[in-house]
Amino acid sequence: MLIDDVIIKVEAGNGGKGAVAFNKNLMSLGPTGGSGGKGGSIYVEGISDLSALNQFRYKKSAKAQNGEDGRGQFRDGANGNDLILKAPVGTVIHKSGMKNTEEILKTGEKILLAKGGLGGKGNFQFKSSKNTSPKQFQTGLPGESFTVRLELKLIADIGLIGLPNAGKSSLINELTKAQSKVGNYPFTTLEPNLGTYYELILADIPGLIEGASAGKGLGIKFLRHVERTKILFHLISAESKKPITDYKTIKKELAKYNKDLAKKSEYIFLSKSDAVPAKDLKKKVASLKKLNKNVLAISVYDWDSIEKVKKILNNLKAKK
Repeated sequence: MLIDDVIIKVEAGNGGKGAVAFNKNLMSLGPTGGSGGKGGSIYVEGISDLSALNQFRYKKSAKAQNGEDGRGQFRDGANGNDLILKAPVGTVIHKSGMKNTEEILKTGEKILLAKGGLGGKGNFQFKSSKNTSPKQFQTGLPGESFTVRLELKLIADIGLIGLPNAGKSSLINELTKAQSKVGNYPFTTLEPNLGTYYELILADIPGLIEGASAGKGLGIKFLRHVERTKILFHLISAESKKPITDYKTIKKELAKYNKDLAKKSEYIFLSKSDAVPAKDLKKKVASLKKLNKNVLAISVYDWDSIEKVKKILNNLKAKK
């Protein structure tokens, strides 16, 4: 199960308390209290593992280490260790109470999530010519603490979209080394699948249904993944009795969710072309071309049609 949207509480470490201490050695009197250590901060680091947010399925909080208290004989407390949370590339960070968001866009990128508190000063730091035996000290400052939402939006060059059972998983398996489960299911794939065709990243977006933009089915959960794809491969089953209706249904849901989605560059593939008579197939292709000139009938069992898809991909790769 892919976890792509989680809410967790993060707590950076608190700063350590400064110490009040004095040198007891004769002829060396004076304050010796060390300062407290800085609390550990929390960072988010981008990695390529799409399932990295699964770690937060049951663990709903993350806390960094506190700084240690200062001690006598000028010994400062140790700083708390930073905590690094791993998140997939494409994760959007929403901090509670803040309108601005941050995004992880590449592997190895680190974003400061919660800053650790500074350690307090020990009494040695308050020594002066007028205050030779200070008893002042500072408590450490608290680390930042708030609720954060981590939302994964896949970053892919091409998104495969369509109604359930339109052949998206079969196509991505044929073009890449992805291992999406396929079959003549009356339901849809339950999570996105990624595959790579040379430098191009392809994302098999789970099937959408009418009403997806309003939360019906699982569609609203996956429409966010379409937002970042550059080009759409819209698959429509050749077995459908109403391919135009199928096409318009998906376009309508995309536009309802985000108007820009419906404006993305798009190729239409009439999949499972081997399952219908050639005469019917020709009529369906002609009707779809009235909506979009980039229409191609394909079948994973038809080598020539898959080569045509690869040619499209090669052209897109050359323009990248």
